[in-house]
Amino acid sequence: MKDVLQTVISQYGNSPRLLQLINDLNQYIDPSVDIDNFYNTVWNIETAQGFGLDIWGRILGVSRNLQVPDNPDYFGFSQASPGCFPFNQKSFYEGTPPLTKTYQMSDDYFRKLLLAKALSNITATNALAINKIIQYIFAGRGVAYCSDIGNMMMRYTFEYQLQPFEIAITRQTKIFPVPCGVRGFVFNSKLPLFGFSQAGIRSATTFGFGVFLPIGADYAIN
Repeated sequence: MKDVLQTVISQYGNSPRLLQLINDLNQYIDPSVDIDNFYNTVWNIETAQGFGLDIWGRILGVSRNLQVPDNPDYFGFSQASPGCFPFNQKSFYEGTPPLTKTYQMSDDYFRKLLLAKALSNITATNALAINKIIQYIFAGRGVAYCSDIGNMMMRYTFEYQLQPFEIAITRQTKIFPVPCGVRGFVFNSKLPLFGFSQAGIRSATTFGFGVFLPIGADYAIN
């Protein structure tokens, strides 16, 4: 450590053997490298890696591992869900519930989620703050926003198809804040959809211009 002799109390300041031992130990054991490694690998969330980010995850209540449905491919139309194929390519759905697999997020993506969760923990649950969180997590993906749909309900709308692990994020991490006493929903599908204006979905259109609402495109998150 730097200026090690300043840590010696005055009553031992004139002991040559003790001072020599302290100086020798200071040369042989230099904790500065370990301290720097600890700071960069664990303490500083901007540079933390591996187990350091896992520690941050336990503090913020976010797991690196997501349980993602392992949906096999079936016969179906593109509007039904991802993984549907036309005639002579895949079989019909046989009624067996899909299995789940564990998806482990990379350090960079997990760090982004941790920072978003930290912001979610301290931010006001208003549209401006929530939309910033959405744009931070899904930057460059497309149009996404939250809206008040009335009757103490709100909806997170993604005007594009979320990937299975992204759907798991919305369901399992509780990153997206929902005000107390309010029911929260997530809607994700390519627009426009067939529907009437009263449905509360932006760009709802009439016959011949939009597809039906895909299965599982609108679900509750609390």
